[in-house]
Amino acid sequence: MTTTAYTVTGMTCGHCAQSVTEELERLPAVSSVEVDLADGRVTVVSADVLADGDVRAAVVEAGFELVGRA
Repeated sequence: MTTTAYTVTGMTCGHCAQSVTEELERLPAVSSVEVDLADGRVTVVSADVLADGDVRAAVVEAGFELVGRA
């Protein structure tokens, strides 16, 4: 298992967190996603290392911006 934290901007509410979580959970190998709205941190647990481009595309699809790894 691999745990990676990312910084995502623009999330302000539970619906935002849910949107990001749903998009990231669609990525292959992702087993869990945890969003901390207070600091914009998204922690992803996956079976394999995820490509940053795939994570960025999922976050953008949810309507937010991936700043980078936290």
